[in-house]
Amino acid sequence: MKVLGVIPSRYGSSRFPGKPLAMLAGKPLVAWVVEAVKKAKSLDDVIVATDDERIKAAVEEWGGKAVMTPSELPSGTDRIACAAGAFADDDVLVNIQGDEPLIDPALIDALVARMREAGGKWDMATAVTPIKKPEDLAAKTVVKVVLDRDDGALYFSRLPIPCDRDHEPDLASGLYVRHLGIYAYRGAFLRRFVAEKPCALEQTEKLEQLRALWMGGKIAVIRTADEGVGVDTPEDAVRVAKILESKNR
Repeated sequence: MKVLGVIPSRYGSSRFPGKPLAMLAGKPLVAWVVEAVKKAKSLDDVIVATDDERIKAAVEEWGGKAVMTPSELPSGTDRIACAAGAFADDDVLVNIQGDEPLIDPALIDALVARMREAGGKWDMATAVTPIKKPEDLAAKTVVKVVLDRDDGALYFSRLPIPCDRDHEPDLASGLYVRHLGIYAYRGAFLRRFVAEKPCALEQTEKLEQLRALWMGGKIAVIRTADEGVGVDTPEDAVRVAKILESKNR
């Protein structure tokens, strides 16, 4: 079994055009992400999947690997499957967001460890962190997850789940967690996933992981206290750049 880390990176962004090439503390954002991901001990290789020659050139200038993929691909998952090329059924491919230069490599290693356990019973793995504020529980931009007794995903939703019928939700109960945008896929399931059309649940909630559950896929979930620090806007870039500067002094 080989383990490949893939970082989807597109130039276009409605809130922050050219985001992957934004300079943070003297280095492009995408290069910082590659550097952080390479610190994961479980990965055999790391590549950036992009649709822009400028991003490919920047990645290679800073010592990384990049693969060109068609711009018309509908999602980052499709981009990962395309960039990975030939992969075996039992290989593991990890989808790492291209806007998180502060990602903890240990989180990647934990995902891969879940994919290795129990004789390969998991088709996918992802991560969650506790919801700490009522406004986050209510926000449709925060994706919630309900888990089973083995910390397998039962359902993802933009609405507050589980619903407490009689009381205000108890955020200290451990039931209320938010989804983090990192995935590990088993090769055989990834092929099935990208070949399947989006289902009604996915189209309604705008969450592609619901396609995996609709297909009968088993998604393992790991818990982490780290909510992550992403770069979505130019203001985020300034804030994260200061963190990177302080860490690399």
